[in-house]
Amino acid sequence: MKQVRMPSGDLVPALGQGTWQMGEKRSARDQEIATLRAGIEQGLALIDTAEMYGDGATESLVGEALTGLRDGVFLVSKVYPHNASRKAMRAACTASLRRLRTDRLDLYLLHWAGPVPIEETVDAFEQLVHDGLIRSWGVSNLDTAAMEELWAVPGGRAVQANQVLYNLTRRGIEWDLLPWQRERGIPTMAYCPIEQGRLLRNRKLADFAKRRGLTPAQAALAWLLARDDVIAIPKTARPDRLAENRAALDHPLDAAALAELDSLFGPPSGPAPLEMI
Repeated sequence: MKQVRMPSGDLVPALGQGTWQMGEKRSARDQEIATLRAGIEQGLALIDTAEMYGDGATESLVGEALTGLRDGVFLVSKVYPHNASRKAMRAACTASLRRLRTDRLDLYLLHWAGPVPIEETVDAFEQLVHDGLIRSWGVSNLDTAAMEELWAVPGGRAVQANQVLYNLTRRGIEWDLLPWQRERGIPTMAYCPIEQGRLLRNRKLADFAKRRGLTPAQAALAWLLARDDVIAIPKTARPDRLAENRAALDHPLDAAALAELDSLFGPPSGPAPLEMI
């Protein structure tokens, strides 16, 4: 399994598992749990979730899936912006831990920028680290200006990652945010790396993948995995799709393939607002 080094020194899988919209249908629960467990056993042992997902139902599903496997998993969850204050964050984190059936998170992210001053959010994170409820913290959906603000506050340089929308058709972060983070050793977690399945139907990508003996999903993931500081977190509840995603690690793209994808899905030509889904 390819790994990415966090600023803390932790080595985490470069290919993990997202969980958005899992746990919301009782009829899918057994298969979702089985797929998450299979992924962990195959090395996709970074699991990303959030208190927002299913209003806690997704964390509960993940907690059940982690039974007997917790110590081998790098577990990530996210806090609502309105819960990112000194007073509210502890209660939110404790509720997430209860649903996840664990005593700590490996990484706790601010889900997006909100009304709480960032210095207060950093203080709240650091208190949770001090008390052993989380091992580290990071952010999600923060643009370059917000990251610069975070970097400037006391304790802000302890940020471990920024989770943002990033895939072949969403390359805007390459203009400013990705280079800014790269200069400071902050990894990027790429959510929706297959654009919620829409990239699977992209004719340009399908033709590229076919010529190289890949599926479109594998090509899209391999493009992200070619970057040493990017963690991709595709979500799937299907065992066959899980195996397909995992196989992207076995087919790294060479320089010629990467150059061809640049010609098909061009990098940004200027700054643009941070995209979100």
